[in-house]
Amino acid sequence: MLLASAAPAFAAQVAAVEVRGLDPVMTDNVKRSLSLVDSIGRDVSGRRLAFLVREAEAETREALEPFGYYSPTIQVERTRTPDAPVTVTIDVSLGDPVRVRNFDVGIDGEGAGDRYLQEEITAFEPTHGDVFDHAVYEASKAQVTRRLAERGYFDADFVSRRVEVTRADFAADVSLRWNSGMRYDMGVITFNQTPKRIVRDALLGKLVYWNEGEYYHQGRLDRLRKSLTALDYFSRIDITPQPENAVDGQVPVVVTLTPAKRDIYTAGVSYGTDSGAGVRFGLERRYVNDRGHKALAQLDYAQNRKTLTLQYRVPAFLWLDGWYTASLQGADEQTEFADTSRIELVGSRSGEINRHLTAIVSMHLLRERWRFPSGNPDDPVVPYQYASLLYPALRAEYIDADDRLYPRKAIGGTVTLRGGIEGVGSDATFLQVHTTARWIRGMGPDNRLLLRGEYGRTFTNDLFQMPLSLRFFAGGDRSVRGYGWREIGPRNGDYAEGAKNVVTGSVEFERYFTRDYGAAAFVDFGDAYDGTPNLHYGVGIGARWRSPVGPVRIDIARGLTGDEAGWTIGFNIGADL
Repeated sequence: MLLASAAPAFAAQVAAVEVRGLDPVMTDNVKRSLSLVDSIGRDVSGRRLAFLVREAEAETREALEPFGYYSPTIQVERTRTPDAPVTVTIDVSLGDPVRVRNFDVGIDGEGAGDRYLQEEITAFEPTHGDVFDHAVYEASKAQVTRRLAERGYFDADFVSRRVEVTRADFAADVSLRWNSGMRYDMGVITFNQTPKRIVRDALLGKLVYWNEGEYYHQGRLDRLRKSLTALDYFSRIDITPQPENAVDGQVPVVVTLTPAKRDIYTAGVSYGTDSGAGVRFGLERRYVNDRGHKALAQLDYAQNRKTLTLQYRVPAFLWLDGWYTASLQGADEQTEFADTSRIELVGSRSGEINRHLTAIVSMHLLRERWRFPSGNPDDPVVPYQYASLLYPALRAEYIDADDRLYPRKAIGGTVTLRGGIEGVGSDATFLQVHTTARWIRGMGPDNRLLLRGEYGRTFTNDLFQMPLSLRFFAGGDRSVRGYGWREIGPRNGDYAEGAKNVVTGSVEFERYFTRDYGAAAFVDFGDAYDGTPNLHYGVGIGARWRSPVGPVRIDIARGLTGDEAGWTIGFNIGADL
C-alpha cells in the first residue's frame, strides 16, 4: 500500500473518496466506515490528511469483515497536485472469503421436537461451506430467537454462542445452541377499556377463538389485534402477554383499549364528466350502543347524479370480522346517457372465511325506473320503463398479495352470483354471474406486469325487464380505456343500452425511474354484447406516482375500434387490487 509521506504544513481539501473493486453494498459500508469521508469538502491540515490516509486501510479492512472477507489486498492513493483539492482512491482486491467449516446450530430442551422451530434451524444461514456473512448470520439468529418467543418458549436462552475465525485457513467455526425451556400455554385474557367502557367485554370475548390452556402462539394475538382493528371502535390497541405472571404454565394476556371518537363527519366536493359538480356529506357512528352496532348516513349530491345511503351494521362472529348489514339506498341520475332512478333495500351477512377469502351473502329488493333519450327532437318524451326485483346474491373476493398497497406479487379476483324468479317478487327470471381477475408480477426491481380480466353473463329471456343497474357496460378508465364510460355495447341511437354479457381485458407494463415515479404502457380490449362479442381495442400510456395515500395513475388512451373510439384522459387514486 502507498502511504502518505511526511505531511506538509499547508492545509488541503478532500474533494472525493473513490472505492473501487467492490459491489454497491460493500462500497457503501466501506464509505460509511471511512473517517476520510467525513472530511470531504473541508480544509484539513497536511498532518491530519496524512493520518486519515494511513487509517483508510485499517478502516476498509474492518468494514469488509462482516461480509466474510478477512484478507483483502488494499491500496490507498491520493492525488498530489499542488494547490488542488485531493482525491483519495482505494483499490480493493477481496481475495478468498472465510467460509463456515464447522457448523453446530440447534435447539435443546422441549423445543427440540417442535417441527416449526426445526424448520428455522434447517433454514439457518450461513451453513457449512457458505461464506460467513455476519449480517446473514445475525438475521438467522434473530429469526430463531423471535420464533421461540412467538411459540411460547419464554424461558429460552443461549447455551452456546460462539464464532471462531481462523484467518490463515479462511475458515469460521460456528457453535450456536439454545435451550428452549418449557412451552407456555394461553392463559386468561382481560380487556381494559380506558378511560371508559364503550362496548361489552362479552362482545370482545367472541373474538378470542382459542381456549385457556391451549398452546401459546403470538399469531393468535396478532389475529385478535386485526379483528379489534376491523371493528373500528378503538384508537389504540395494546395487547400485552405477561409470562412473568404465568400460573401453571399459562400466560395471562392484558388487552388495553382506548376508545376512538364516536362520530365521524365527512364532507367534500366532487366533479365528474357525467355527474357534474357536486358535494358529499357523511356521518358515521362507530358505536351506537354497547352491543357494538354501527350506523351510517351518506349523501352525494351532484348536478346530474344524486345518491342517499342509510346503513345499519351489527357485528357477527361465525366468520371472523363479519357484519350483519341493513342498507337503504336511493339514487337518481339525469344525464345525456339516461334518466333513471332507483331505491334498493339490502340485507347482508359478510365475513372473512380465511386470510385471503371474504364473502357476502345478501338479499336485495330493488325498484327502478329508467328511460333513454329518444334521439328525435320532434318527439323528446319517451315513456319510463319500470322493474321490481327480489333476488339473493353471493359475492366472494380472493386476494393474495405481498403488499396490498403496492404489490409486486399478487393475484386477486371476485365472483358475484345473483338471480331472481318471475312472480316470486321479481318481474323477470334471470341468473347472472360476474367475475373479475387481476394478476401482478414484478419484473426486476423497477418493473411490473399487470394483467386484468372481466367476464359477465346474464341468463334471461327478457333483457328489457332488467334494470340498467343490472346490465353490463364496457368502456371507461377501469374497463377499456380510449372509450368513454359505458360507451361500448348495444346502442339506442347514440346511447348504449346495456347488454346481457361483458368481456374485458388489459395488459399493462410499468417501469419506475425513481422509487416513486414511473410510466406505463397498456393495451385494453373488450365488449358488452348480447350475442357475439365485437372486441374494441384501446392503447395508451400513463404516468405513475406512489403517493403517501396510494398509487396515483394518469392515463392517456386512444380507442382503435368502432365509431365510439376517441381520446380519453383518466385519473385514478387507489390500490391495484
